[in-house]
Formats: sequence, structure tokens, C-alpha cells
Amino acid sequence: MPAPVLEPVQAPLRPPLPGPRRPSTCPAPWVEVLSGLGEKGPACIRVFTGTKTWLLDVGVGPEATAPFDPVWLTGVDAVFITHDHVDHIGGAAYAIAAGLPIWCTPATARALPPGAKTHALPTRGTSVIDDVRVTTGRNGHALGGVWLHLGLGEGLFYSGDWSEESAWFAFDAPPAAATALIDASYHLGDVPQSARITALERRLAQARGQTLLPVPPSGRAAELALHLMSLGRVSIDDACRRAVRGALAEDGARADSAARLAPLMQAEFDPSADFLICDTPNAEAGMAWRMVQDWRDAGRLGRDAQVIFTGHMTAHARSIAATGGGAFCRWNVHPPLRDQIAMIARLGARRFAPMFCPCPEDFMLEARFDARVILNERITL
Repeated sequence: MPAPVLEPVQAPLRPPLPGPRRPSTCPAPWVEVLSGLGEKGPACIRVFTGTKTWLLDVGVGPEATAPFDPVWLTGVDAVFITHDHVDHIGGAAYAIAAGLPIWCTPATARALPPGAKTHALPTRGTSVIDDVRVTTGRNGHALGGVWLHLGLGEGLFYSGDWSEESAWFAFDAPPAAATALIDASYHLGDVPQSARITALERRLAQARGQTLLPVPPSGRAAELALHLMSLGRVSIDDACRRAVRGALAEDGARADSAARLAPLMQAEFDPSADFLICDTPNAEAGMAWRMVQDWRDAGRLGRDAQVIFTGHMTAHARSIAATGGGAFCRWNVHPPLRDQIAMIARLGARRFAPMFCPCPEDFMLEARFDARVILNERITL
């Protein structure tokens, strides 16, 4: 495949120019959601461009009972991955085994299994791929994470996961699009980050001893650290430190927050600190798992050491909480309802799919969305 033509954008993104005219004999492009609509499940969307078939994201989980289905790769010409969290990238090994080209940012490419045929997407800019204009922008959610805008029909926007409330990750406003597939992981919940922070501080004030906060390293690790530094001694494990350094090196972080983290970045991991920020997000592996095991073996878990989960809890995390050793206190990394509504208005979308939540049909009853809700249907663009 020839290298893409890149047009890096340093200023705020503008609507892309219309793509090349297609011969009238070409079929109309369309999009359909294979997985991720009606559940907090693996992200996988099929797009037909008129000449090629693409997959947007190849996720697994986050629950162990939600695998990637290799059948989704049938007839696919290329794969696009928005970011490196497992429910968006976890099935990449199947795409690699099939020899498919994978388009993603360099940061996401580093999280892929060996042997991937990667092609670089800019974190902010426009690429021309198979005669389709693909515009990307930072998604405010993860290191190297981007949203995708495809110049098909009157525009297709796929947010992947996104947040506009992060004090660490930057977010770029997307161009207009008539069709939108948006992150609605919090369903119709409309609690802003300010309220989440108040609830977390209240919980920490009631706790005794140490607190472990399991996180995806390329996700909320840095912004939790930024906030907790004012409350006590914070230490982050090596996996999180590498991800934070990556964000600093690759234009993924807000400049005003980077300097505040510098002292923390120079220190080695200290398991005796007040607040420990460690990989993995559900304490199923990594340093978070080791800390939970050490505390349990020492009889400390639930006594003078606690685990606070701040994102989606799998069965493993729920089992820790059920035994009294952990609790849930959300930290927003997805958009509350007000931001979902604002995104549809900003895009000027006429139809949208609320992704990654149960009961997407509930969105039909929310009158503030000035767009039709898409439910399990193929949409011509």
C-alpha cells in the first residue's frame, strides 16, 4: 500500500475538503456496528468506502466473556485502531495473522503484537487512504488516542473513547459529520468531573492507611497523580511512568500539567506511598495485582490498605470489592450526557449511534439530541 499523503494540522481542525468524485457505477459507502452497540463490549465497526472494506477498532472485552470474533475480518482490506485500550485493540493479533494493514498513531502501534503491518496516522491531521480523506484529532482519553472522521458521503465521525474533561490529555474538536458513532459509556449519566473529584476526596478522607488506584497506564494514570499530589505522597509504577513519558514526548499532554508531574517522574516506585497508581485497571495483572496479593497475604487488605477502582469494573475487580478490600469511585474518562449532546450539535449530525452502553434505545427518549438514534442497522453514507 502506498504511503499516505499527510497534511499535518497545527491550528484547530477545519472541515475536510470533499473526497474525490466516485464513478457513478461505484456502490454507495455504508457503515454498520458489528460490536459495541447495546453493551460495554468490544469495539468493532465495519465501513464500506465504495471500493474497500475497513474495520474501525478490533476490541476484546473488557469482560473475559466478550472475545473478538475473527469472522468480523472476513472481506476486510484494512484496520484502523483509535487507541491502545483492550476493548479497542485486544483483537489485533487476528488482524496481524491475516496480514492486514493496520492504521494507527505511533503510540498505539507500540502496543501491537509483533509482526504488525502498521501505517502511521497523525494525532492531528488529514491522510488520504484509498482515495478517502481520513481526519484525526486527539481524543482526550489515552496516549496516542484519536477520533476518526472519514470523508464519505456527508461525513462519518467515530469517536472511539473520548473526553473533554481531562486535565492531562488534550482534545481536538472534529469537523462536521452527518453520521456519528459516539462514546456513550456513561449512558445517560450526567455527573461532571468536578462532582467525581469531590466524591473521591470524600472517600479518601474516610480511608485508613494506603490506597491503590489501578489504572490503564496510557489512560487516567497521570491526571489521577496530578490531583492526588496535593493530598499526600504519590507513587506510580514503571508501566505508568513509561506511558506518562510517552505522552510528554508525543504532544499528547496539556503543557500546563506536564511541569507539575516532573518531580514524580524522577522518583522510583515506592510501595509505601500514600497513593499508589499502578497497572492494570482491574488489578488482574501487573503491579496492581502484586500489591493486592501482598496486602491480602499480610492481612492488610480492607484493614489499612484499600483499592479504589475508578473505571469499568470486571468480575475480578468486583470480587475484590465484595470482600471488603475495594470500592468504586468513578473518575470521568468518557463524556457525561451534556458532552454527548454538545458533540452531536457541534457535528451537526442527523443520526448517531450511542456506543458502549446498555439500552441505547433509551436515547430515543432524550429530547435534547437533535438527531435520529441508530440501532443495529446498516447506514448508507
